[in-house]
Amino acid sequence: MTPAPTGRLASWRPSLQQQWLAALACLVTQGLITVTGAIVRVTSSGLGCPTWPTCFPDSMTPRADALVPWQHQAIEFGNRTLTGLVSLAAILVAVLVTLARRKRPVLVLGWAMIGGTLAQAVIGGITVLAGLKWWTVAIHLVASMVMIWFATLLVARVREPDDDLPAGRADQRLRTSAAVSGALLALVLVAGTLVTGAGPHAGDKSTTRPVARLDVPIPELARWHSALVLCYLVSLAALSWFARSANPPTRRAARIAAGLALAQGALGEAQYWQGVPSLLVVLHVGGAVLVASATAFVWARTTTRPTLRADTAPPGVVTAAARAR
Repeated sequence: MTPAPTGRLASWRPSLQQQWLAALACLVTQGLITVTGAIVRVTSSGLGCPTWPTCFPDSMTPRADALVPWQHQAIEFGNRTLTGLVSLAAILVAVLVTLARRKRPVLVLGWAMIGGTLAQAVIGGITVLAGLKWWTVAIHLVASMVMIWFATLLVARVREPDDDLPAGRADQRLRTSAAVSGALLALVLVAGTLVTGAGPHAGDKSTTRPVARLDVPIPELARWHSALVLCYLVSLAALSWFARSANPPTRRAARIAAGLALAQGALGEAQYWQGVPSLLVVLHVGGAVLVASATAFVWARTTTRPTLRADTAPPGVVTAAARAR
C-alpha cells in the first residue's frame, strides 16, 4: 500500500534549492509591490479604489464611476492584486522552512514574511481610508523597506547549515561598519519619506478633497536628506575598506552596496534638479529597494556562515542524494 498523502507530506523535507527559491520569491515580490506602489502615487491613482478592502463600497473590483477614471482604478487595483502574489510567496516560504524543520532564526524570518505582509496590507488600508495623508504613506513605504530587509536576510540565511557548530567570528570593524550603515540607511529612508510628503506627488489630484502635504520647505528637507546620504556613503566606503581582508562574498557585497548607493545618490540629485519627474521618482524608489537589499546582504555576510553545498547533509536539511534514495 502507498502511504497516505498526509503521511507523505509530513515526511517530506523541502530541498535547500526549494527553500531558497521561495525566499527569493518573497524578496522579488516585496520589491515589485513597493515599486508599483510608487507608480500608483506618481500617477495620482492612490484613491483609484476609494475604499478598503473592497475597491468600492458595493464592489470588490473596479467598476464604472464618473468620479474615478478607469485608468486610476486599474493601476490601484493592480497594485492591490499583487498583494496576492506577495502573500502566496510568504506562505510558501513559511511552510517550506517549517516542513524542513529549520532552526529558530530561519523559522522566525520565514514566518515574519506572513506577519509582515499582513501588517503591510493593514497599513495600506489605513492609508486609503485616511485619504493618503502624507505620514500614512511614509509609514507604508518604511514598512515595505523593513520587509525588503528581512526578505534579504532570509535569502542569505536559508542556505546556512542547521548544525550546532558556532559561526565564524566576523571582523569587528566590518560588523560595526555594517551596523552603522544599516542605521544610517534607516535615517536616509525616513528623511526621503519626509521629502516625498512635502513633494508634488500626493497620490491623488482631487480638487474637492486635496491631499494635505507636509508643510516644510522641500529644499530644507532635501538638504537633510542629502547630508544623511553622504554619511551613509562614507560608512559604506569605510565598510568597503575594512572588507579588504574579509572573505570574497563579504567584499563583493560591500562593493555592490557602495556602487548602488552612489548610483542612487546621483539619481536623487537628478530627480531634485529636474523638478521631481514621475519616471525618476519610480526609479528612485526602485533604487531604494536595491540599496536596502544590498545593505541587508552586507550585514548578513558579516554574521552568516558559508552556504551549504548540495552534497552536504546537516540535521534538518535533506540533500539531493538523500532525496534520491
